[in-house]
Amino acid sequence: MSFFSKLETAYSWTLTGGPVPLTGGLTHKMYRVETRQGTYALKLLNPYILRRETALDNFARAERLERLLERRGVPILPALERDGQKLREIDGTYFYVFDYYDGRPLRPEEVTPYHCALMGEVLAAIHDTDWINAREAYKPLSVDWDFYLSALEGTDSRLFERLRACRPLLEEIQEKANRARRRPPHILTVCHNDMDRKNVLWNGDDFRIIDLECLSYNDPMADLMELALCWSGCEECQIDFWRLRAFLQGYASAGRQLPTDWQTLYDGSTGKLEWLEYNLKRVLGIDCGDDERQTGIGQVEETLRQILYRARTRGQILECCYEYARQASHRESYKL
Repeated sequence: MSFFSKLETAYSWTLTGGPVPLTGGLTHKMYRVETRQGTYALKLLNPYILRRETALDNFARAERLERLLERRGVPILPALERDGQKLREIDGTYFYVFDYYDGRPLRPEEVTPYHCALMGEVLAAIHDTDWINAREAYKPLSVDWDFYLSALEGTDSRLFERLRACRPLLEEIQEKANRARRRPPHILTVCHNDMDRKNVLWNGDDFRIIDLECLSYNDPMADLMELALCWSGCEECQIDFWRLRAFLQGYASAGRQLPTDWQTLYDGSTGKLEWLEYNLKRVLGIDCGDDERQTGIGQVEETLRQILYRARTRGQILECCYEYARQASHRESYKL
């Protein structure tokens, strides 16, 4: 009996057609499932991620935070519970089930300052949901780029040349990040950690935030910095400073204080380096399935472009952030 036949039995569903793969996910597999009982979205979790020692604990923590966001009324698409559980398993395959939401991510050219301001407001609501005191310093990032260069040399000559050309910059960024991360935040809040354009589905002006398994307690200012850049066009290597200001304005208008040390936040970001390493492993077949190699190749190329772009535009981005924060501070002083 196939997995989907067993799923049909376990949920007392009657499927009215074969599962339809959904695009957009870069780590897990998504399907739309049509049944007589309703239409659902199914997320099959990457088995290699589940092999990590902390994986199940991380998913359980994310579920607890998801429930907090539900109670607060944040527009998320939560996993459905069955017998008090969100994460389910059939024959070693772990999965989440969701009500199907008829929406799609915005295309890059569709994102406006209005959307960015709205996302800033929602991010503020997520950060206000709960907080804890930071208990320990961040661990330094220590990616061995020479290992990946050596492995790529006989595997993919094109990626080898790309990575070799970027290696000095990657080392510089990693060193800057580790220096910046020596000053950890005092407070950690609930953070989505991946609320970029692809993880918000829109139906007109209505929207839902998805991919909530990344929820954790993290540095809210780092989360703000990263998402403001994502929504302002850095992912497409074409930043729009009006959108960047709008995102910050939305966050501040919701009552959240803006950072004062933007440079440390910018330099302390390690997300792109970690994503690059994860996809280099996919290219090389390390801790992943054979079907992930092509995704890995595409993501390595795209992430290298983004890293180079962020390095080139660093000065302009920081100038914009500092200037907006000064203007916002003056406006608040005038009100007082």
